[in-house]
Amino acid sequence: MGDAIGQIVQGILNALGPILSPDWGALVGLMPIFLLIGVVGPLLSLLILGWFIYVVRRPRSRIPYVAPAPMPAQLVDGVPQYPSGEPYCPVDRLIYPFGATRCAVDGRDLAVRCPKCGVGREATIDTCGNCGLVLKIEPRTRQLQTVGPPPGGAAAA
Repeated sequence: MGDAIGQIVQGILNALGPILSPDWGALVGLMPIFLLIGVVGPLLSLLILGWFIYVVRRPRSRIPYVAPAPMPAQLVDGVPQYPSGEPYCPVDRLIYPFGATRCAVDGRDLAVRCPKCGVGREATIDTCGNCGLVLKIEPRTRQLQTVGPPPGGAAAA
């Protein structure tokens, strides 16, 4: 029975031997991997984190919104021609951008010609009274204009 216990103890010692007394030559061979994981990895992570914070928080140029100005209507034989579906002021003969409902000069309600039947109506009304076409005049794309030259551009020279 003593021989069986001795074999079990010897098996445990054989299993624990590489852990308790490691092969130092093999561990020295793993030094480049430990260096890569322990030093280069965290430095690279900090570098990427710093770049990300810079990209998120860097100053951006401000571009103010410039409202589009009304355009004069084209005259054909002395009669103004207004495009259908766009608001216009028949008194001032100006064509306004989409979304406008009041004249900027005198504050009157703008008119719109129906693109389907050509009947005029007020720009505040969404439905044509003649053909029933629903035409909502809403602003389309906004025009943006830069404040000045880009940073480091012509102003720096």
